[in-house]
Amino acid sequence: MEHVTRTDPFSFSVDPSTGIVTPHDNLIQRRLSHMNGMFMDQAAREAMLEVEDTLLYEVYEVEVPDEAGHLMVCTSITYPGKVGREYFMTKGHFHEKIQTAEIYSCLRGQGIMMMESDRGDWKAEPMTQGRAVYVPPYYAHRSINTGQEPLISLCVYPGGAGHDYATIETKGFRKLVLEKNGKPEIEDNPKWKSRI
Repeated sequence: MEHVTRTDPFSFSVDPSTGIVTPHDNLIQRRLSHMNGMFMDQAAREAMLEVEDTLLYEVYEVEVPDEAGHLMVCTSITYPGKVGREYFMTKGHFHEKIQTAEIYSCLRGQGIMMMESDRGDWKAEPMTQGRAVYVPPYYAHRSINTGQEPLISLCVYPGGAGHDYATIETKGFRKLVLEKNGKPEIEDNPKWKSRI
C-alpha cells in the first residue's frame, strides 16, 4: 500500500458492518500472542495459543500529520470471544500527551468502554450502535466486546496525542469484565498496580 500523508481536504468511507475504511493507510492487527499479561487467566491464554493465534482486534487508520491542529481518525474492530471468562478486548492505552481526550462512536456491536484515570478512578460506559463515548483527558481506555458480533467504533483524537501502551502492560486496568452466569460482570483486577 502506498504511503500517503494527507494535508489537503479529503473524504473517506467507513463500512459500518465491517469497520473497513476506504481508503486507509495503515492496518494494525492484534492477535492473542500480542496480549501477553493482558488477560487474567494466563493458562487459558496459553491453551488457546496452542490451537490458534486468534485475531482479537484490528485498527484501520487514515493518516494525517500526527501534530497539533490535525485530527487522527481510525476504526477499531474488536471481535467476539473470551479468554477463560474474560471477554476479548483491546490492549488499552493512555495517550503520551495525557491531557488528550478521544471520542469513540459505536457503529456496530455491544460492549463496554473501560476507562481509568492516572489516579486510579474508573468508569465503564456501555457501547451500543449509535452511542458515542467521550474519553476525557488523563484517562486510559480499552474497548471490550461483550456481544456476539464485532464491536466497531469510529475514533477521533487530536494529532500529536501519541499512545502509551507500556503503562497498561506493566500495571493493568483496575477493573476486569468477566462472564458470570452468561452476563458480563465488572470485577477487581487482582494484578492491578497503582500508577501513582
